[in-house]
Amino acid sequence: MISKLLPCLFLTAALFTGCASKTVIKSPIKDAAPVRSAAFRQTMGHVIGTPFSSGNRITTLNNGDQIFPAMLGAIRSARKTITFETYVFEKGDIPKAFADALAERARAGVKVKVIFDAQGARKSRTYHALLRDAGVDFELYHPILWIDPRRYNNRTHRKLLVIDGKVGFIGGVGIADEWAGNANSPEHWREIHYRVEGPAVAKLQAAFTENWLRTRKEILIGTDYFPALPPVGSVAGSVFRSSPRNGSYAVPLMYHLAIASARETLKIENSYFVPDDQIIEALVLAAQRGVKVQIIVPGEHIDSKSVRRASRKKWKRLLAAGIEIYEYQPTMIHSKLLIADGLFVSLGSANFDNRSLRLNDEANLNVLDAGFAAEQTRIFAKDLARSVKVDPEKLRRELFRDMPLQVFESLLEHQL
Repeated sequence: MISKLLPCLFLTAALFTGCASKTVIKSPIKDAAPVRSAAFRQTMGHVIGTPFSSGNRITTLNNGDQIFPAMLGAIRSARKTITFETYVFEKGDIPKAFADALAERARAGVKVKVIFDAQGARKSRTYHALLRDAGVDFELYHPILWIDPRRYNNRTHRKLLVIDGKVGFIGGVGIADEWAGNANSPEHWREIHYRVEGPAVAKLQAAFTENWLRTRKEILIGTDYFPALPPVGSVAGSVFRSSPRNGSYAVPLMYHLAIASARETLKIENSYFVPDDQIIEALVLAAQRGVKVQIIVPGEHIDSKSVRRASRKKWKRLLAAGIEIYEYQPTMIHSKLLIADGLFVSLGSANFDNRSLRLNDEANLNVLDAGFAAEQTRIFAKDLARSVKVDPEKLRRELFRDMPLQVFESLLEHQL
């Protein structure tokens, strides 16, 4: 019965949250310091609210075949604490493996604390009981409450896992069987996730702690959660979190700063690319000052056709400015990656859509490191080779064909 009411409830919530979808930044940033300047590091770190810390090691994990064994292995290695927050946690082989691993550690005496988004985990209630019975401290983020429907529109979209306060994971992966495999068929999605060691892990833990306080009303402190983290590598990283309920708009700020600071190249790989007018203007200005802008988005393989239509409506001005847009062909591409001038990288849960920009709780890791950026650029190039460049004339014909659907969806978009 509840599932049948969800669309109506969503529309009701949208009416109560109209102010949340208003533009945060009225116009693109001008005169931003170049990515390759000390001023950029200072500005990006302090405006977003988390300065860069050196001494990190970041391991890139491509697709489920690399991501899930690394995460499950880390969970099974935990000796003191596990903190885990995710949006998607569905029913299937992969989620069952995670539920079993978390439950086993809790029974072994490890303090396991888990936050699932109530909407993203609504299909996995069997596992919720398994976790609670094993002694896992378990919370659902923003269950459907008639007394406050505004909460329904604010989801936690963060993907955070921290083991013993020393090893963290962040990226775009959901805990569902769609992410299994190696993106070698339409049933297995393309994804990038990251293993983090070093001082930046404390910021991942802090992001989890924020929502644990909100849901459980419990403060996590002490060395079991926040141990000393000596340098283990050479990468400078900065974790930031964004939550409109706290008045934080770090996601749009980060995107605008990165775009405005780029002088050479800007590479974007994003699953839900529906930028607002201000980001479109910022991208056009970047192209006009000589920045080569390339964007990879999903093609026909996408979990929401309406999102694809909404995205394609935004492309005309971008293409006219010389921005290259590519549609990934083999399967749904779900990764979230931005690379500016071969030095700055942002990765995590944030999309280029209204929900990430204004409505959801998000968490991203920003990186300033030429070697790491080069690795991500090689990954981007491989994905680009499996994509088809958008032809403006073909796009025009397809948009004309889909015009009746676009009119209807525009009315909904205006409300939501």
